[in-house]
Amino acid sequence: MVPMSQLVAWGILCGLALGVGLWSIVSALPRLSRPHLSDRVAPYIVDVSETARSFIARRTVDPLPLFGAFFAPTMTRVRRGIAGLLGGSESIERRLRQSGSSATVDAFRGRQLIWSALGFGAGILLVVAAVPLQPVPLVLQVALPLVAAVCAFALKEWLLQRSASARLRRIASEFPTVLEFLTLSLSAGEGILDALRRVARTSSGELSRELGLVVSEVNTGIPLTQALQRLARGIQLPLLGRCIDAMTGALERGTPLAEVLRAQAQDARDESKRALIELAGKKEVAMLVPLVFLILPVTVLFAIYPGIFVLQAGF
Repeated sequence: MVPMSQLVAWGILCGLALGVGLWSIVSALPRLSRPHLSDRVAPYIVDVSETARSFIARRTVDPLPLFGAFFAPTMTRVRRGIAGLLGGSESIERRLRQSGSSATVDAFRGRQLIWSALGFGAGILLVVAAVPLQPVPLVLQVALPLVAAVCAFALKEWLLQRSASARLRRIASEFPTVLEFLTLSLSAGEGILDALRRVARTSSGELSRELGLVVSEVNTGIPLTQALQRLARGIQLPLLGRCIDAMTGALERGTPLAEVLRAQAQDARDESKRALIELAGKKEVAMLVPLVFLILPVTVLFAIYPGIFVLQAGF
């Protein structure tokens, strides 16, 4: 067996990366030939023709789907093992729903594994680059790629949690305005479904998009109360959950819905004020840090230094 030097190994790795990159670029280029009749007809009869479905699902020349199909069984087993180790996928599914992502739990776990592989590769590259400069202990050489992989895996989940929290804050900030818009539409004589449809059509924002999904579900035959309850269970925002409970109760008992929504909007504004006051109380303590360690020492310095300078100059 011919020994492989480090330069040859790097050459093989760079050659593989260059080949995959060129393959991806060539596969993304538009074809210069005119499309065949079968290419234009097959998408329209895919639901009734098995031949059209097999024609649409033919193999692609893009390398990434090919690699995905090649490693799909292994990735599936790894995703199941991670789900069992971390205690299921309910929290991930909830955060995906709260963040507004359309990805499934398996797709998210697959992305986490890709991030872990990239972190592992970055750790290996760091070790390989550091070894010629300074000897690295063997334990550190083994631990650094593993730690990088774990950190990349946790970073992906933290980014999802951050995205979900940011979207919930946006929904909470839009909530009083949307309720007032609904109250105005109901006071003008529209029904609750027409009011929801108007809000979803004329306004923009995360809550309006969620209400548009509720209207779409109602158009498919799902009852309005059931669609609203599914929205509350999916978002799991206490403010929205209380409002939907009040709306469903008013619809069942025949209570005037405009007054209920107006009261909910006022409660939402009062709660936002209380949250703002609590945040200001917490920031007040944090603002003492620059006051004590920056502003106060500079003030004392400007007050004392001239006197010290005059005393030194006089003696």
